[in-house]
Amino acid sequence: MIVLLANMAINANLSPMQASSTRAGTTQISPIRVAIVEDDRVAREGLAALIAGTAGLACVGRYRSVEEALASADSKPDVLLLDIHLPGVSGTEGVRLFLRRWPALHIVMLTVFEESEHIFEAICNGACGYLLKKTPPAKLLEAITEAHQGGAPMSPSIARQVVRLFRANAAPRQAIENLSDRETEVLGLLAEGYSYTGIGGQLGISANTVRNYIRSIYEKLHVHSRSEAVSKAIRSGLI
Repeated sequence: MIVLLANMAINANLSPMQASSTRAGTTQISPIRVAIVEDDRVAREGLAALIAGTAGLACVGRYRSVEEALASADSKPDVLLLDIHLPGVSGTEGVRLFLRRWPALHIVMLTVFEESEHIFEAICNGACGYLLKKTPPAKLLEAITEAHQGGAPMSPSIARQVVRLFRANAAPRQAIENLSDRETEVLGLLAEGYSYTGIGGQLGISANTVRNYIRSIYEKLHVHSRSEAVSKAIRSGLI
């Protein structure tokens, strides 16, 4: 379990992350700012300790509910770890609210159970990742970085469900007929979880060129996020 292994990290006295190098002449790199919304105190504090003890990450907020997080005056996070089952507004409903406030936010859902209806709703609402709470700490930390870089981290069993869910809700292929061959390639790699830099490396183009392709894809598909674009591609049978 994440919490148990996070507690192991605490007991091992991991050094707190340094936000930037103090050595003269070195480039200062801002840490990835992570917030947590989890109603279980032990789980919440365990995750916070794990993040705070990891170089390159900073825990900028930990909350018991969606409402508490939205009411906070804290600076905006880069990545949000969001529980599904919360008091008041649910995690799946909260996705839209958080993205309305912070459009560039990357949201990774955390759940104990593989609940198909919640998976479908959260991803359609804009979540970029979906992990089981039993995910090992090292994998969770990798997922945070992957999400921040534009990836779509998912537990393997969740990823299989996502494919089945979207195929079961197939949409007409006409929705993507106006994509160019290169845009189709970019969209396929986007669906596989590649970051902009990763897609560029696969296709031999720059990250800025990838951004231009993705902007065009969004316009043609009438979507506003990676999740929406990928869901349309899957439902149309393209991938």
